Amino acid sequence: MTQLLIRDLAQVVTPITGQAPLRGRDLGRVEVVENAYVLLDGDRIVSVGPMTALGALTGSREELDGRGLSAIPGLVDCHTHPAFAGDRVHEFALRAGGATYDELLAAGGGILSTTRATRAAGQMALDAFVARHRDAMIAHGTTTFEGKSGYGLDRETEVAQLTAIRDAGGIPTWLGAHAVPPEQPGADAYVDWAIREVLPEAAAIAVAADVFVERGTFDTAQARRYLEACRQRGLALRLHGDQLSEMGAVPLAVELRARSIDHLESTGADGVAMLAASGVVAVLLPIAALYLGRPMPPARALVDAGAAIALATDFNPGSAYCESLPVVCTLACTQLGLTPEEALAACTVNAAHVLGLDDRGRLAPGLRADVVLLDATDWRHLAYHLAGDVVHTVIQGGQVVRGPA
Repeated sequence: MTQLLIRDLAQVVTPITGQAPLRGRDLGRVEVVENAYVLLDGDRIVSVGPMTALGALTGSREELDGRGLSAIPGLVDCHTHPAFAGDRVHEFALRAGGATYDELLAAGGGILSTTRATRAAGQMALDAFVARHRDAMIAHGTTTFEGKSGYGLDRETEVAQLTAIRDAGGIPTWLGAHAVPPEQPGADAYVDWAIREVLPEAAAIAVAADVFVERGTFDTAQARRYLEACRQRGLALRLHGDQLSEMGAVPLAVELRARSIDHLESTGADGVAMLAASGVVAVLLPIAALYLGRPMPPARALVDAGAAIALATDFNPGSAYCESLPVVCTLACTQLGLTPEEALAACTVNAAHVLGLDDRGRLAPGLRADVVLLDATDWRHLAYHLAGDVVHTVIQGGQVVRGPA
């Protein structure tokens, strides 16, 4: 198998080795190697170190010139909604003009507007849409992405969404409890129907299940019933919680030992303390808070209390139309009070942990060969260069999938 040597890099940077997820002070600890190399063999990392430690190599290999570049692990986006049709630009314009959420719903906006378009799209169209969004993520340095369903809310379209995500190389999550579709009489009846009619097929494709706990969607009793049924089918558990209000989502996530609870814009001190004492990862989505003019989630309080955090884009058509984890890192540093080092760990090793993937998120021997080369001699340009064209080369599973323009 041909090796790939990335040589003469200005910096190689990775979160520290050890257990995942990283918490507290460890979240901000990175290993930096100057004038460095990364050696790949197939889809695995062979070695990382200074050029002075690179010994004689045998066998065939390709080389990449890393002069003027820095290397970081491939980014991991652990919360996206890429399987949808249509857009909500009209809703965006109404919100910019001061429309309230209720006014948007009255104008036909919200999740159900995307549901109508997505149901009408069909499998081939959804496949193309997800592939396009995946390619945009790759262009911004994402080498692993999770994708949720939740815009079908019927059996055929939910399964089509999960299939499109899986076939595009994503990690599928069944967000069957995203909203109550109009043909259902209410949330209780819909949860019963989804468990009976959709879960068996969804569980054959998805690796996790998710639920939106919020006023007007699903309460904690309904969420518990849905998630417990999903767990019995072997799915990992995740929750959207505390986005607009605290409704008991954090205690539920802790009780059920969920992989993550995502959003947390409304989480107070008790929720922070509860998460810090648990194994549930707090996935923070600052683009959604920015888009909707909501308070930012309490990232600094969570980290200082010892909670595990991750960062993600929440890419979706209604409240976070952005596929860029570097933009998320900028917001993490400027709005959430995180350091560049903490932001890097939160969208690499900790995000991979949320997805149950322990073979990526760091640059270390034996791990998956996912590497991003940044067009800067200091890796912190990842967060520093707001919306800049900072990603130079993306290597996914040992293959160069994006090169310099």
